[in-house]
Amino acid sequence: MIWALLGILLGILLGLGVNFTIPVIYTKFSAVILIGILDALFGAIRAEITRDQYNAIIFISGLFFNIILALVITYLGDKLGLDLYLAATVVFTFRIFSNVGITRRALLQRWLEKHKKMKEETNQVTL
Repeated sequence: MIWALLGILLGILLGLGVNFTIPVIYTKFSAVILIGILDALFGAIRAEITRDQYNAIIFISGLFFNIILALVITYLGDKLGLDLYLAATVVFTFRIFSNVGITRRALLQRWLEKHKKMKEETNQVTL
């Protein structure tokens, strides 16, 4: 997991250093791709933190599935004259907030348990 986070950080730093503009016609597509990637990333972080069964193959397949699904929905919406990319954006954003909430709760619960255990140990030492 640490390698994935380091790779993402390196990608962000490289992206900030490159002067590249995306044509306006592709902004919908790039937006849903980024949201799909973030959804897969936060899902992987949640699985790692909550000690679910994190699997790199599941992460990679979910990442590519999110990207392809978002692109297909956006493309079909573009051909039909509908803003279907908004539906993909809303769903992915909802999932991101859900995963972040679950991760926050797991981290807070872990911290509270550790704090409670330390407090009990100091009470036993003083007795």
